Amino acid sequence: MGSATTQALAATTTALSAASGVDLDVAGELFAVARAVGDSSQLSGALADSAAPVEARRKIVADVFGRVVKPTTASLLTTAVSERWSSADDLIDGIEELAVRAAAVADRGADVEAELFSFSRTVAGNPELELALGSRLGDSASKGALVETLLKGRASAGTTLIASSLVQQPRERRVRQLLSRATRLVADQRGRAVATVVAAAPLSAAQTERLTAALAKRYGGNVSLNTIVDPTVVGGLRVQIADDVIDASVSSRLADLRQRLAG
Repeated sequence: MGSATTQALAATTTALSAASGVDLDVAGELFAVARAVGDSSQLSGALADSAAPVEARRKIVADVFGRVVKPTTASLLTTAVSERWSSADDLIDGIEELAVRAAAVADRGADVEAELFSFSRTVAGNPELELALGSRLGDSASKGALVETLLKGRASAGTTLIASSLVQQPRERRVRQLLSRATRLVADQRGRAVATVVAAAPLSAAQTERLTAALAKRYGGNVSLNTIVDPTVVGGLRVQIADDVIDASVSSRLADLRQRLAG
């Protein structure tokens, strides 16, 4: 990610935090715009052209989307195209990120991070589903409808919108990668870090509470805990937050011991 894109993302995130009227309709419109821009190299190129005057890029937003989206959506898009992006792909990603964050704002009462994580585990455990959602073949709208059917009654409206929208425009990204990124964005929008915990057995409520508190103290902020049960770790825990890995599993210690004995 280039420095221009980093600054642009910061600006759009700030604009979202200051915006009023952010609801799931706004999030859905942002997802739709990201798909439209992604499907048109001419449109994406024009909107991401830093050599073009800012007013010209804003006018494109007004002409193409102004009459079909809510004022809040149009305002956020105007902010996005007013920034410099390192590439047209980065602009598309930026609009998509805005959409995910908007859904997190709109559906604050739901545990969207946990629901996205749970769905990603469902996809990981079902190769046929992962293939169906990730294949280049098939209609994108049908993939979105499939996700909506799978999540109906099992997840919140925000989670369903995010997951069903992302599978419609994978852009060479795997479904699990899309869901993991969305989980991190939702957590970040809500001021939390995401910790993925791999354990040999499900954690009790007390263990979860203690681990969450310990991680929050270590990282200086709120932590959202996602747990994967994997009997191969034997015992102990493996915790990952961003690029930081804490491996206190028995399997890891045994592997270290075998390596030392072999050396």
